[in-house]
Amino acid sequence: MKNEIIERFTSYVKVDTQSNEESETCPSTPGQWTLLHMLVDELKAIGMEEVTIDENGYVMATLPSNTEKEVPTIGFLAHVDTATDFTGTNVNPQIVEDYDGNDIVLNDSLHIVLSPQDFPNLANYKGHTLITTDGTTLLGADNKAGITEIMTAMAYLIKHPEIKHGKVRVAFTPDEEIGRGPQKFDVTAFNAKYAYTVDGGPIGELEYESFNAAGAKITIKGNNIHPGSAKGKMVNSVKIAMELQSKLPVEEAPEYTEGYEGFYHLLSLNGDVELTKMNYIIRDHDKEKFNAKKANLEQIVNELKVKYGEKNIILEMNDQYYNMKDKIEPEMHIVDIAYEAMKSLDIEPIISPIRGGTDGSQLSYMGLPTPNIFTGGENFHGKYEFTSVDNMIKATNVIIEITKLFEEKAEA
Repeated sequence: MKNEIIERFTSYVKVDTQSNEESETCPSTPGQWTLLHMLVDELKAIGMEEVTIDENGYVMATLPSNTEKEVPTIGFLAHVDTATDFTGTNVNPQIVEDYDGNDIVLNDSLHIVLSPQDFPNLANYKGHTLITTDGTTLLGADNKAGITEIMTAMAYLIKHPEIKHGKVRVAFTPDEEIGRGPQKFDVTAFNAKYAYTVDGGPIGELEYESFNAAGAKITIKGNNIHPGSAKGKMVNSVKIAMELQSKLPVEEAPEYTEGYEGFYHLLSLNGDVELTKMNYIIRDHDKEKFNAKKANLEQIVNELKVKYGEKNIILEMNDQYYNMKDKIEPEMHIVDIAYEAMKSLDIEPIISPIRGGTDGSQLSYMGLPTPNIFTGGENFHGKYEFTSVDNMIKATNVIIEITKLFEEKAEA
């Protein structure tokens, strides 16, 4: 299984699938189409049935039931796109066999080192086979590790028909990183009662709580005048943006928050005297606090409109997804089964709130309760991203074990 996982994963990460929030297409980038079609061909090659890809790039396939029991249909999902935070072009994965616990030189010429001094969690991976970047791109383990694990688990179950299971559906989706993952996902066509996203991080992660999430775009119009004659005439849009940011609570930012604490995150600020654009995301696990954060930002914008002109500051704010806990708690047995699957494989489950979201956040509100399980990767979205092949094997085995447990617990 090890070589199979390495071969799959390294082939996937070499395809540039970064999504693009500015694009109006679905998928938002052509590279996603490339990988999605690769996955269609591979699903057919390993023996999956009912393999489809729709006009929006959603790939679905079926592993038929091989038991006489009435087992609910379950699904496993992963997204093909990679994050926009750091380049995903020309990914060159590096394999580190039997990691010795010391520094890993990602790029000698650029002096980029993955060090346990900076990333103490590396101590957990001594003796593992790791896959890293070359220091110039992200890796794409988020979520190509999940794709690899689902594909490998399905191939294993097909090769081992003695393992009894109900009907299993798999799906590979676009544009999760820009918050659009399930927007055009056909839950009816997927036709599963429960599902799991394989989109977590370190081994043992089992998550059924996510943020409530919103995105906010703010456009600020200024008035550029020659500085020599600007008195009483110039309006500097960059300074207005700085004033807006200064009115938000300093401590409610990602770098100061953890656990259940929410935040405002200024993703980008681009502008000059004449025009400035700001992009924020707003996050909180608690719905009331989430709504209060949105209201606060809106109030700040309104105050600045009074000061600088109604038409000179434009706020566009939209909800992106909600805390899936509300939809999963009534079906907690699906979390319990994943927990049991991990324990049976000597993996200690780590149940904690996701400080982010998965496709499951939206799918759960679309009628498909979907908790999230680990993939084995760490340091997502940047040049220090890596994954453990050892833990990818364990994630694959968790998928297999979940399918077995659903069958074992079903009535004959």
